Amino acid sequence: MELDELKASWNALDKRLAESEIVNLRMVKEMIAQKTRSAFDHIWRFNIFNLIVCILIICIVFPYVYTNTPIMTTSFVIVEATMIIGLIPQIWKLTLLSNFDLEKKKCNQLSGLVLKYKKVCNHEKTWGIALVCLAMGAFYISELGFNKNAGYVLGPRLVLPLVLTLLTFAMGYLFAIWQRRRHAQQMEEIEQGLEELREFEN
Repeated sequence: MELDELKASWNALDKRLAESEIVNLRMVKEMIAQKTRSAFDHIWRFNIFNLIVCILIICIVFPYVYTNTPIMTTSFVIVEATMIIGLIPQIWKLTLLSNFDLEKKKCNQLSGLVLKYKKVCNHEKTWGIALVCLAMGAFYISELGFNKNAGYVLGPRLVLPLVLTLLTFAMGYLFAIWQRRRHAQQMEEIEQGLEELREFEN
């Protein structure tokens, strides 16, 4: 009788340990998923913010500058067209991110989305810089070479806008470096989280 009771107690203890292990694994999985989801949410908000800022500049800020300064229509079109083209990778990235679903998709599928997203980011950085440089060069050639109404002469009226432009680019560049470092860190967290979650699928 004592042996039967001992076996029953042992089996009950073994069952409780197994249940406890399952609960602990679920908790660990949920913690990893939550951390991965949090990093993803930061990247999603970052891209939404960039898109909104670009749209505001395209639709409000630069048109306001155009209507209140002697900028030529050609110069305005160059800058506007460049910014509209710059929206393409933004929309592409948001489309990829909108398919990121930890609950419904396998980790391999999500890793594929992350890889595509990173490729778009790399391509955007390469041709985006080239596009901006070409657009700014075309803008200044158009303004300084063909805009007779502006009356550009070497002096405060010309130097001040150039200095402000360079200062704006410098501040934007520093902000972009900070954002890219933060973005890279969050991408690493997502990739690490997916790698850890993949072990729970096996």
